[in-house]
Amino acid sequence: MGPIEVVDMHTGGEPVRIVTAGLPAIPGADILAKRRWAEANLDALRRFLIFEPRGHRDMYGVFPVAPTLPGADLAVLFVHNAGFSTMCGHAVIALGRYAVDRLLVARREPETRVGIECPCGLVEARVDAAGAVEFDGVPAFAAALDLAVDVPGHGSVVCDVAYGGAFYALVDARRLGLHLPGSTLADLVAGASAVSAAVRAGFAVRHPEHDDLSFLYGTILTDGGDGADAPSDNVCVFADAEVDRSPTGSGVAARLAAAAARGTARPGVVHRFRSLTGAIFTGEIRGLARCGPHDAVVVRVGGRAHYAGEARFALEPDDAIGRGFLLR
Repeated sequence: MGPIEVVDMHTGGEPVRIVTAGLPAIPGADILAKRRWAEANLDALRRFLIFEPRGHRDMYGVFPVAPTLPGADLAVLFVHNAGFSTMCGHAVIALGRYAVDRLLVARREPETRVGIECPCGLVEARVDAAGAVEFDGVPAFAAALDLAVDVPGHGSVVCDVAYGGAFYALVDARRLGLHLPGSTLADLVAGASAVSAAVRAGFAVRHPEHDDLSFLYGTILTDGGDGADAPSDNVCVFADAEVDRSPTGSGVAARLAAAAARGTARPGVVHRFRSLTGAIFTGEIRGLARCGPHDAVVVRVGGRAHYAGEARFALEPDDAIGRGFLLR
């Protein structure tokens, strides 16, 4: 396999490995068809780039594909330790800067628009002269408020389920006897994973337009704040117990969608959300929308990404271990 060339970036500490050369053509009439084809045919390449010895359990990657939507300057598939995602805000922030720096779009002043086609739909990023990025996501909505699920070891736990390009369970960490900050990462991962399992067992997640989007991506534990007056701490545990080092862009959209459904967030107010690394994303409701039967909001998320390096990966024919493995 290979050679495969990549550019590595990070957004608030969360890795973004962008494939720049060596990726085979990915067919499909639309991006969800491309995602299905990649799931069936490129899983070995996903493991090669995401797993050890080139990556790790919490690595995250981007496979560029040919755009199919009007207004899209580029299109991407997102990959992680368990497969292919539908939306990734931290990667969109990195891709916005990358697209401007690599001249994939013409730079404009005072900001450059970059249309990024994601499996969840078209996301519009805006990159300023210093490289900071804001993006308007797809319509975000609350799927369930005050959902009670049975979490082993914790009993009945109340959470919300909301969509911000992917579905998340949202729960105040204190309902699990945990604290942000304060609790160990191992305890946070165990608690969030238990909530995800309970929601998947007890609640049918459904996207009104695409069955491909109808799955719970993970759980976001919060400090119970709303981010309006002071940054709200949160940690997202998604896929196979993968921990987001960033505040989670699609999670910011989901959190504000749930808050809007409760009437505790309104358009024009900037909220701040902080991750375990101390990185902060901003989130602001920019407008109202609909998604099927759901009242929805359009959320603008802001953050910064930085370059980490470039690499050229290959696999020797007799290197079975080098195809990818995970230890933890």
